[in-house]
Amino acid sequence: MAVTDLQATVASAADHAEAHSTAPALLLQAQSALGRMAALTTEATEGGRRPFRIPHGWDAELAQLAYLVYLMADQTNVTLDAAVREVAHRVTVDSAEARSRQAVQNERWL
Repeated sequence: MAVTDLQATVASAADHAEAHSTAPALLLQAQSALGRMAALTTEATEGGRRPFRIPHGWDAELAQLAYLVYLMADQTNVTLDAAVREVAHRVTVDSAEARSRQAVQNERWL
């Protein structure tokens, strides 16, 4: 399957900036980005005491995390579009099977 425009754009930007890292280094950067998002969440919820509202800066941090995921895909020859579609399909099938099993269990109680 062909690489999507977004994945190609990210790879091109990394090429232009000469900002390629190895997959393990990118994974560590992604972990750091996720940590920054967790810190934003902790601050926004006052340590879990308040309901979550999307905090200022969330979109930029989420975009940075996505950028790093696309770079990891580029470094490991993964076409994200196809991989994510497969996960979405699997989630749909698994949830349908779970609902079906639950319906059978509910009928047994009747």
